[in-house]
Amino acid sequence: MVSLTAPYVSGFLAFREVPFLLELVQQLREKEPGLMPQVLLVDGNGVLHHRGFGVACHLGVLTDLPCVGVAKKLLQVDGLENNALHKEKIRLLQTRGDSFPLLGDSGTVLGMALRSHDRSTRPLYISVGHRMSLEAAVRLTCCCCRFRIPEPVRQ
Repeated sequence: MVSLTAPYVSGFLAFREVPFLLELVQQLREKEPGLMPQVLLVDGNGVLHHRGFGVACHLGVLTDLPCVGVAKKLLQVDGLENNALHKEKIRLLQTRGDSFPLLGDSGTVLGMALRSHDRSTRPLYISVGHRMSLEAAVRLTCCCCRFRIPEPVRQ
């Protein structure tokens, strides 16, 4: 358990949470190097962010570990909106592993909407954090899902 001192400010989650996560990774590196993860899955965004550098990017760069942003809600940035067209695309996700790209107005693919479980109708929003391709991030996230949320994030 940690005591958060910084207030929540939209778009600045990394400044609130990364110091504690970084400390945990450093402790693991020092005390149990055999247990170091190969990839970090973060409850938040990577490049799918107002500044293109979310909590998954921050943590990945500071730890130099591959990192994936796994968000439960769509961050409405670069023209992405949770509008009727987006909701229709979600309805077309029929089975586990189905996904569609999140293409911003800039022409950049910022992430993927992923149906992570057959019994879930709400997608996850996967974005690259650090040292990971989007395709690999989506595959890895899907493989980690016993339920809607991937186990490393859920636990």
